[in-house]
Amino acid sequence: LKVKGVLRLVLKDKNGKVKDDKTVKNLVVNAGLAYIINRMKSDVSGGKALMSHIGLGSGTTAVGATQTDLVSILGSREALDSTTISGSNNEKLVYVSSFEAGDATGAVTEAGIFNASSGGDMLCRTVFSAVNKGADDTLSVTWTITMASS
Repeated sequence: LKVKGVLRLVLKDKNGKVKDDKTVKNLVVNAGLAYIINRMKSDVSGGKALMSHIGLGSGTTAVGATQTDLVSILGSREALDSTTISGSNNEKLVYVSSFEAGDATGAVTEAGIFNASSGGDMLCRTVFSAVNKGADDTLSVTWTITMASS
C-alpha cells in the first residue's frame, strides 16, 4: 500500500484576488504511518483521535520521516473546515482548512496535518518556497491524501 499527499495553497488578498497558488507534495512521516495502522486496527473509542487540524509554519528544515511536529509554527493550528472522501475507488481523503485574516501571518514555508490543536500525532509534513501571508490575507489549504496499491 502506497500513501502519498499533495498540498494546495491558495493565498488571496482582502479583496479576494489570488496572490499565490501553489501545489506541493508531502511526506507521510513515520508517526503518520503508525497512525494509519492504529486507526485500521482500533475502533474510535480505543484508537487515536481523527485528523482535525492543519498547522502552518516558517521552518525550512528538510522533511524527515522521524519528525513529529512543525519546526516553527506560525500562530495556532487551524481546525479543519471539511474532510471528504473522493476518487473513483474512494482512495482519496481531502482535508480543507482556511486561515483567515490575522491567522498564521508571515512567510509560510511548512505545513502539517495533526489530530489535535496541540501535541497529538502529525500525519504528514511538507516544506515549500515562501507564501507571504499578510495580516489581511486569507490562505486556503487543501490537502489530498491518496492510498493506492503499489
